Amino acid sequence: MSPSPQSVFDSGRASWWDGGEKVKIGQSFKPRKIDSPLDKLSRKKTGRRSRSHTERKRGRYIRARPAKGKVTDLAFDATFRAAAPYQRERAEQRKHVAFAIQPEDFQRKVRVKRTANLVLFVVDASWSMAVAERMAATKGAILSLLTDAYQRRDRVGLVVFQKDRATMILPPTNSIQLARRALADIPVGGKTPLAAGLFLAHQTIDREKVLRPDVLPLIILLTDGAGNVSMSGLPPQEEAHQIAERIADDAIRAIVVNMEHAAFDQGLAQTLAEHLKAPCYTLNELKAENLYRAVREEMGG
Repeated sequence: MSPSPQSVFDSGRASWWDGGEKVKIGQSFKPRKIDSPLDKLSRKKTGRRSRSHTERKRGRYIRARPAKGKVTDLAFDATFRAAAPYQRERAEQRKHVAFAIQPEDFQRKVRVKRTANLVLFVVDASWSMAVAERMAATKGAILSLLTDAYQRRDRVGLVVFQKDRATMILPPTNSIQLARRALADIPVGGKTPLAAGLFLAHQTIDREKVLRPDVLPLIILLTDGAGNVSMSGLPPQEEAHQIAERIADDAIRAIVVNMEHAAFDQGLAQTLAEHLKAPCYTLNELKAENLYRAVREEMGG
């Protein structure tokens, strides 16, 4: 019985393709910390872990700044201090009030709050990543990062691309048990629809931003960067690079983990990282010391 036609995208079981070879999860490890800039974005809603400036009347008041015409969430203490040196000059106004305040004295509160984080793993499970032993190591790395994200109360999701489609095998969740189960079922084999994987990741984050406007997303892309299946008439690599640039243009943070063996590395993962405006690391570098200062600092924590 021939298989039914498959679309470029899918959601469901990790083992949707029975022709793939199942690979065990390799040894996990404590991932390396990676440096990157602190988040300084303003967000609209409260969240959980990362600190971010907020324009709403929630969060901890840390300092004041000139209101510049905005009269919501005024800092009365700072406003009084700003007006104090001018009380003698405002003698006429003080005939009617005890303390003279002008609009130019108004100071607004600057607040910080915790924001929600989403770490989305996008995994190349094609044969372009070489042999099954390589995928076992990849799974070990993913499990290490998933566990670390869970311990920091980040929400995690998992997208896999292989053969002719990208599959959301783990919608964003807080459950490490679901993540482990989905990870164990990933088959290996087939071609590399890299563009489809990036596109599905972008779509997933766009949906999350609608549901949770405060979310701070981070893509962790594990691949060798060699795409050979496209969604359009463009060459596969060119299409993948265009989608990567859209992700970067939307200011979505990303980290590329190059899963190619050093002896065969053609620099494709590094080139993809440049289009994403993201750092690129190898699996060995990931193991070198303690990956998550990258995630923590990318998220502003």
